[in-house]
Amino acid sequence: MRGTGFLLVFCWVLGLLASTSFCGNVTYDHRALVIDGKRRVLISGSIHYPRSTPQMWPDLIQKSKDGGLDVIETYVFWNLHEPVRNQYDFEGRKDLVKFVKTVADAGLYVHLRIGPYACAEWNYGGFPVWLHFIPGIQFRTDNEPFKAEMKRFTAKIVDLMQQEKLYASQGGPIILSQIENEYGNVAWAYGPAAKSYINWAAAMALSLDTGVPWVMCQQADAPDPIINTCNGFYCDQFKPNSNKKPKMWTENWSGWFLSFGGPVPYRPVEDLAFAVARFFQLGGTFQNYYMYHGGTNFGRTTGGPFISTSYDYDAPIDEYGILRQPKWGHLKDVHKAVKLCEEALVGTDPTVTSLGQNLEAAVYKTGSVCAAFLANVGTQSDATVNFNGNSYRLPAWSVSILPDCKNVVLNTAKINSAAMIPSFSHQSLKGNIDSSEALGSGWSWINEPVGISKDDAFVKLGLLEQINTTADKSDYLWYSLGIEIKSDEPFLEDGSQTVLHVESLGHALHAFTNGKLVGSGKGNSGNAKVSEDIPIALVTGKNKIDLLSLTVGLQNYGAFFDKTGAGITGPVKLKGIKNGTTVDLSSQEWTYQVGLKGEELGLPSGSSSQWDSKSTLPKNQPLIWYKTKFDAPAGSDPVALDFTGLGKGEAWVNGQSIGRYWPVYASPNSGCAGSCNYRGPYGSSKCLRNCGKPSQTLYHVPRSWLQSSGNTLVLFEEIGGDPTKISFATRQIGSLCSHVSESHPSPIDTWNTDSTSGRKLRPTVLLECPSPGQVISSIKFASFGTPSGTCGGYSHGQCSSRRALSIVQKACIGSKSCSIGVSVNTFGDPCKGVTKSLAVEASCTERSEASSKTSLYGV
Repeated sequence: MRGTGFLLVFCWVLGLLASTSFCGNVTYDHRALVIDGKRRVLISGSIHYPRSTPQMWPDLIQKSKDGGLDVIETYVFWNLHEPVRNQYDFEGRKDLVKFVKTVADAGLYVHLRIGPYACAEWNYGGFPVWLHFIPGIQFRTDNEPFKAEMKRFTAKIVDLMQQEKLYASQGGPIILSQIENEYGNVAWAYGPAAKSYINWAAAMALSLDTGVPWVMCQQADAPDPIINTCNGFYCDQFKPNSNKKPKMWTENWSGWFLSFGGPVPYRPVEDLAFAVARFFQLGGTFQNYYMYHGGTNFGRTTGGPFISTSYDYDAPIDEYGILRQPKWGHLKDVHKAVKLCEEALVGTDPTVTSLGQNLEAAVYKTGSVCAAFLANVGTQSDATVNFNGNSYRLPAWSVSILPDCKNVVLNTAKINSAAMIPSFSHQSLKGNIDSSEALGSGWSWINEPVGISKDDAFVKLGLLEQINTTADKSDYLWYSLGIEIKSDEPFLEDGSQTVLHVESLGHALHAFTNGKLVGSGKGNSGNAKVSEDIPIALVTGKNKIDLLSLTVGLQNYGAFFDKTGAGITGPVKLKGIKNGTTVDLSSQEWTYQVGLKGEELGLPSGSSSQWDSKSTLPKNQPLIWYKTKFDAPAGSDPVALDFTGLGKGEAWVNGQSIGRYWPVYASPNSGCAGSCNYRGPYGSSKCLRNCGKPSQTLYHVPRSWLQSSGNTLVLFEEIGGDPTKISFATRQIGSLCSHVSESHPSPIDTWNTDSTSGRKLRPTVLLECPSPGQVISSIKFASFGTPSGTCGGYSHGQCSSRRALSIVQKACIGSKSCSIGVSVNTFGDPCKGVTKSLAVEASCTERSEASSKTSLYGV
């Protein structure tokens, strides 16, 4: 009793000191995490703090809470916080403590994945590159130099959290921590040392005494008491390595990452919801979306290589912080349905029985408490099953959730949530200035010298690997060579017949002869290596070959990923096509320069006195720095810059890097389809958009980085473009849609376990404008009967009620939100004996005072 009384007083005092207090003893058993003695079903979502801004964090976290999340999960990025050994940075987007406290202020828990290896499509997997240069070091194995550094950083983060009393054992929000990351996927490559390393990592983590459980993902041999967890598109079949540990899913991939040169992947919400429901159906109690908000890879933080600046990930909250509908809304309904089953889920293990081929029921029953999940895992046919004396229709690849073992509250394939079509509204960077000359008059520029221009250049025999040379201080490394061509040499017979052959480990290169760009080459996400044969013209006497090699994010995944090289390691050869003469230049004495002259001069800040604004603006020329001033777009909508018209480079707004841009790198023409069938196992290449188009043209500029006027934009353009074609794009919602059939369950908010009245409500179309000041201004489409298509492309079927449009207009126009019962009692019956549906597309506009909510249910 004394201990309990002390704990209560301690918690009460903490509550006075902080806006939110999490007094918690966190343990686990075979069913679930146990918080303050109570088993919990927990829904989690990943938000990586440096991929958004502190000004965005509260809204992102609140939207996560509104979506039904209990926990926010994040990696900790070692190279972000310790860019130089023993020099730490926790400012701005790197303020981990502030992020954790912001989560706590919203009343949510935190899962802190310290790693410190992260993967995460992050540069070098999150490791600082200086680690690579420690004598005798080998990453992620039983290696004393590595273990010492890993322990030092892990202890630093734990100590930082403990100083701020952020672990649940101290009254804080952190209920879980992770050590290592997906090591089981690559452990085979490290031999016997892998096992001793993992045992050491577990013991090291436990020694830090956080007072909360530690997990290892994708680590089947995680030693007790570390919980081994699952990552993947599906984890329903996963089992922990001990019957004393709960079934946990640390990464449910909500989509997939985008690569420069690749199409845009997406994951249908019907499949994602199916995966979630299957996990809880078969015994899971902790599930995390990777990602719930993906965000943006600002600066040079992308890994890969070739990971795009956008890290949208098709997440429920998009890159700009806007809800992705219907994904966010449908998952919110799934979370509510699962939570209605929580008492039953944590009470016992499921009893699973077959209801037929590809059909099964899982029942959780303890005393009078009962919940059931009915699944059709077939990919082709809908089915009707009998369960507990009742008949249920199960669409293919779907799960129905019955919180009382009788009534269906949700089916994963039937979406009640409205869809939203996002759009971008473009405007010129220069406002109302029309002519290109006037646009150009606002720009100034500086030429980046071709070849060697810095005092710290150095000479070496042979060709150097890039990462060992630059230590990733810059994307760029110049390789420069002077050659003498005599008048009688075969390379002068026909200049067009001389070829410069260049081979590189990656990731891209630009070749110059005698100061002129003669060719470029690039790898891709599947093969970073570059091999180019570039026609060149040489002159009698001295010639200069300058090769600019560049990285596009360092390798972040795989066994020994840290040893993956980059740069022009050769051979580099001159080939005379006519006469077959070849000269290997690889072992010559090359001059090297790390980085650009403009980087040394601090041009990204825009403050240099060398900017030229008087002569004609150079366009479509390589190696140019551009600068202009601009005013922020009016309003509060999220902002992007459209880089259509430029080639490749990096951009800074008010001195902050918005990331690498590469709008000319297009995806292959094939691989995309008009629609994607959610039925059947999902993979990262199953559902693709944007084939044959640039992978990314729009680049997020956080509102908090902008002033109302006088902003500075700086670009470094590598290959040539026209900066006057840059435009603003503000992220908005174009249309609001819903398509609900008579066979849909009623909205989940109508569920009432104490009364049957809620269960008898009919299916309903629910529409609500996304912004507080908006009202529904028009109905673009409405059809009750057999409409088809998707949002933005609905069409009437052979059966259609003539009254649908006027009924929906009356119910919705002028209101912020409306609901319409999907029933023949509302619309009449245009085709008897056919299951009908209601499809609606609406648009919203700003209104100073929104009308009161209108409701029209069919009864």
